[in-house]
Amino acid sequence: MSTTDPRHYDIIVKPVITEKATLASEHNQVIFKVSLNATKPEVKEAIETLFEVKVKAVNTLRRKGKTKRFKGFVGQQGDFKKAIVTLEDGYSIDVTTGL
Repeated sequence: MSTTDPRHYDIIVKPVITEKATLASEHNQVIFKVSLNATKPEVKEAIETLFEVKVKAVNTLRRKGKTKRFKGFVGQQGDFKKAIVTLEDGYSIDVTTGL
């Protein structure tokens, strides 16, 4: 594997820990919130380097920010990008521990 590049920490923002993400972990998938301008090859390289695993596939989706109301005031949530990373058999990532 290549050495850790400081850009890898900018690409991977944080893991997504939800009920749906937990169900995906049963299929050897891990979900991360990533930088809006990150590409699939960059995400794959960052995950393989930071967590020392082999990645089979990376699927990304970009969610536009929602408009929300709170006590009569209108606010806008930010846009974000998620990466669903499928790992090779025999590899796993424990997202409850930090890097």
